[in-house]
Amino acid sequence: MADELSASQARRVALYAQGFGAKRPSGRVDRRHLRKVLDHIGLIQIDSVNVLVRSQELPLFARLGPHPRTLIADATAAGELFEYWVHEACHVPVEQRPLYRWAMEGHPRWTSMRRFAAERQDLIGSVLERLRDEGPLVASDLQMRNRPKGQWWDWDDGKHALEHLFRTGEVAASRRPNDFARVYDLAERVIPAAVLDAPTPSEADAKKELLVLAAKYHGVGTAADLADYHRLVHTRALLAELVEEGRLVAASVEGWTQPAYMHPDAHLPRWVRARALLSPFDPVVWFRDRAERLFGFHYRIEIYVPRPERVYGYYVLPFLLGDELVARVDLKADRSTGRLLVKGAFGQPGIDESYVGAELLAELDLMAGWLGLDAGVHVSDHGDLAPALLAATAS
Repeated sequence: MADELSASQARRVALYAQGFGAKRPSGRVDRRHLRKVLDHIGLIQIDSVNVLVRSQELPLFARLGPHPRTLIADATAAGELFEYWVHEACHVPVEQRPLYRWAMEGHPRWTSMRRFAAERQDLIGSVLERLRDEGPLVASDLQMRNRPKGQWWDWDDGKHALEHLFRTGEVAASRRPNDFARVYDLAERVIPAAVLDAPTPSEADAKKELLVLAAKYHGVGTAADLADYHRLVHTRALLAELVEEGRLVAASVEGWTQPAYMHPDAHLPRWVRARALLSPFDPVVWFRDRAERLFGFHYRIEIYVPRPERVYGYYVLPFLLGDELVARVDLKADRSTGRLLVKGAFGQPGIDESYVGAELLAELDLMAGWLGLDAGVHVSDHGDLAPALLAATAS
């Protein structure tokens, strides 16, 4: 593939790398399909907001369509996934765990937490002992009520100790399904022994491997794109080494002001025929600068914006059709009435609104069925795409 790409080619390379080059499975979906998705995206960001569905379920739906909603939990219980702070809190294939040991040993993000642990070694030791003796615990099991105001989200000392141990890798965590709380246990009881015993790469080698993986998942990206995937810093020299070693290919993309890098195995398909609603934390859009550069799509999540100041709504998902982001919808699962509510629908300039409305409705119907919202999709009249979406519901 040429190392000079048009904007359209870059979009197709990126979407193919992210798993949108293949049709969704037509039969039973199982853990093999989860593994294929992870081979394309590498990690799944976790978020607790549940107005529609927890965000970590949406990247799988975008690529697989309807699937068993226990796939992630089952893979975690089987030792195939582990949770760690990577892009943010993420589910990650467990074989990649050695690549984060440098972070466990001393990530600069957690300096104040390490200071707390150094000052409270007795507390850290007692929490480890309780885990060893009692097995898995949530923070409330420790029954520590002292909460220093304004620090670490008002965590009490027990939660602070558990989170320190989680970051150092001595403790692993999973999620309790009913309230999404972290359940902590000793890493040796959660992470497969073969992974714990695997050699530890140097920090530089680990970061280089993560940059290569980011290039694989992105297909093509700037230095900032690749560093952002696993939230790395000081990567310029490492990228230069990787190009010299042939593990990355220097490239340029039409309209990009920064140099680009491609994975040597990046593929340019003739077309991408995707149709997907994307989580705000899907890798296709989570780095907003990249989304604007690739798709001309200005996207900001407005969860934390006061309601009067929101432009599009509370929980807005971009809609991918073909190789373009063509619309966005503000969605809510009204579980009490069994309805998928479209609180707003907004199209990009120049789209065929009738066509986009019909395709968007088909994807929304699929989502409603997957979520068990048997009363179906209900569309409000808010947004410039709402009339076309309403017309599609009436046809």
